[in-house]
Amino acid sequence: MKQPSSMTGFARAAGELRRDGATPVGWTWELRSVNGRGLDVRLKLPAGFDAIEPKLRAAAAARFARGSIQASLSLSRDDTAAVTIDRALIVRLLGELRDLGAAFAPTSASSTPPPRIEALLALPGVMRRASGEEAPDEAFMEAALAGFEEAADSLAAARAAEGARLCDILAALLDRIAALQRQSAVEAMAQPERARERMAELLSRLLGEGAQAVPSDRLAQEVAILATRSDVTEELDRLASHITAARALLEAGGAIGRQLDFLVQEFMREANTLCSKSATAGLTAAGLQLKATIEQVREQVQNIE
Repeated sequence: MKQPSSMTGFARAAGELRRDGATPVGWTWELRSVNGRGLDVRLKLPAGFDAIEPKLRAAAAARFARGSIQASLSLSRDDTAAVTIDRALIVRLLGELRDLGAAFAPTSASSTPPPRIEALLALPGVMRRASGEEAPDEAFMEAALAGFEEAADSLAAARAAEGARLCDILAALLDRIAALQRQSAVEAMAQPERARERMAELLSRLLGEGAQAVPSDRLAQEVAILATRSDVTEELDRLASHITAARALLEAGGAIGRQLDFLVQEFMREANTLCSKSATAGLTAAGLQLKATIEQVREQVQNIE
């Protein structure tokens, strides 16, 4: 049995790839997951990593059934090792400056001070940094894939931990619904008597003292019709069945979010019918509490994978 998981979570994994004679390159994976109808994996990769995208999606599909997952890979290099100075460009620039000085001030060219080194280094193209976007080799591809799997495992663990918490909340809410179902059954027992009282009150307002002349069997027939219309036995039975089914799903585990979402719709349908058939204040109050609790269940179920 697999523990039900949430669809929300965050995970991070980082590492560094070192190769002989090359600048160490650090990598960082960040994975964020939120609710989704299905599994939607969105990848943000540096240039050159498109080749491993199918493997990344397969790794995600092996771990997750639902959720919108955003995965981003960032790279970092040692900045001090990545800075280079184009000495040949500096030599050419010095030559151009000497030529310009001789052309525009031939009489004083010999006295023109040489340019300061910081000014030369500030010129475009003299100092360069490695872009970090060079095409990755096979070793780097494998390191990135392994890092993604590490982060995905951490995300799965985070979602499972959140799922366990959600299951505890749902179990408590189902207990509350079961208690309200039993309370509604007790309140429903007063429905027939309330129907008889309402019929008697209506006849008294319409007929006055003549209400006593209405045959008792005719009155009983009308009361029976009203009681049948307000009978909520089927709704309460179906509600009890849905509670049992929801608890069974929580015990079975796995990707149960869609099934729970369907059950919640059935819960709400029975609660609405219960309220519409209610003829007593007590049953109406219980029905409204049922609807409020079922709505809480719906909110939590939206996070279940």
